[in-house]
Amino acid sequence: MNAQPLPEPQDRPARLTVGVVGAGRVGPALAASLRLAGHRPVAASGVSDASVRRAAVLLPEVPIVPPSEVLARAELVLLTVPDDALPELIAGLTETGAVRPGQLLVHTSGRYGVSVLEPALRAGALPLALHPVMTFTGTSVDVQRLAGCSFGVTAPEELRLAAEALVIEMGGEPEWIAEESRPLYHAALAIGANHLTTLVAQSLELLRASGVEAPDRMLGPLLGAALDNALRSGDAALTGPVARGDAGTVAAHVAELRRHAPHAVAGYLAMARTTADRALAHGLLKPELAEDLLGVLSDVTDARGRGGSES
Repeated sequence: MNAQPLPEPQDRPARLTVGVVGAGRVGPALAASLRLAGHRPVAASGVSDASVRRAAVLLPEVPIVPPSEVLARAELVLLTVPDDALPELIAGLTETGAVRPGQLLVHTSGRYGVSVLEPALRAGALPLALHPVMTFTGTSVDVQRLAGCSFGVTAPEELRLAAEALVIEMGGEPEWIAEESRPLYHAALAIGANHLTTLVAQSLELLRASGVEAPDRMLGPLLGAALDNALRSGDAALTGPVARGDAGTVAAHVAELRRHAPHAVAGYLAMARTTADRALAHGLLKPELAEDLLGVLSDVTDARGRGGSES
């Protein structure tokens, strides 16, 4: 539940016409949230059939038009394109004269702050970086998930109140991120969310290969508890054979993965090394057990020769 009160009326932005450039999974959901707050989506751009369908579901009756036309119609424009496409998009819109003085340009990239909007700023636009810390599905459930969702906010000081007000109106919680900290902030989120999905999917795959009929049911309680413990206690929540220093068990894991899922070995070794380093630094892994364990983890060519891996 959103714990922050809505801003006072004098601090809230006026009701705005809203446009979306890039109707991927994020833009339509944010525009739909802004509509619930009283703003008016008026245009969206999308290239793929999936983008057009998404916009039709989340923004019914909002026309699909070229990006320049979105800017012509909207006072607040959401630039929701992939990170690598953002600088070129902004440069192109500015060079063609699509950007208007006083227009709010909001990008949702985690990587960039407001410096990427510098060309548009020179044309008189008002730059905001509002990055929702949420994974999106491209469906209406995304609008509900924005309630209580953190947003990484970067904006000029004079626009800070407007940026925070927009986030709160979408149901989010603004978290101020310094311009120079955006790449590190985004890397942290990628490790926590994107890599988590990869790890869970790989674990499901290996459980199926081992004969488990309902791996999702097996993993659900375990992963839920592990996530809760990690969020509460950090490294103190580490458990398992690496944290205990069970070199033989880890060697057996590596041997089995090499035999049945060689594609998973590199990831297992990388995560196990990182886990061992953190467990050792926080006093969870006993130094006298660490040497054999790290020996197993450093042998990337033939881990089967150590610690009873043929068991």
